[in-house]
Amino acid sequence: MNWKKLTTMAAGLFDQLSAAWWIPALLMRLFVGYFFMETGWGKIHDLDGFTMRFAQWGIPYPAFNAALSAYTEFLGGALTILGLGMRFVSIPMIINMIVAILSVKLKDVSGLDDFAELDEPLYALSFVWLFFSGAGWVSVDFLLRQFVDKAISRDKSSIGAGARLVQLADSEAPHLADR
Repeated sequence: MNWKKLTTMAAGLFDQLSAAWWIPALLMRLFVGYFFMETGWGKIHDLDGFTMRFAQWGIPYPAFNAALSAYTEFLGGALTILGLGMRFVSIPMIINMIVAILSVKLKDVSGLDDFAELDEPLYALSFVWLFFSGAGWVSVDFLLRQFVDKAISRDKSSIGAGARLVQLADSEAPHLADR
């Protein structure tokens, strides 16, 4: 068996997989985005019941915080699906999960095994990953970035052309004074 050839083939395969990093970003966005949009929608449409649960958990200002949590989940989920403002959206989603863990879930945790079985840390980690990786190229963020990059490069080229005209005019100025 030719180990060098096998190693080279494996390295090439891993390089191709690295080029497809956008696939897990897209799948993660679609999954957690749909989950939060759907759960947020349910909470928005039963805001009184959700507020009562917040009051039972001892969360201060239960009506305000229940509405904030429900709308954060719904809007954050929708924006996550679209990949719009992914890094900005990740922050309130992470905070929402940390608050859920600390104010509700941690009361029932007696050890690392119990903590590892909670869903909320996984959702928070999903958004941590999306915060650092970004939305990927199948997203509104990517389209906006392309638009902004083109606009900036267009502005730079027009500024550069204007600067060249000014330089030419300045270099001609001494000759014009002689006339």
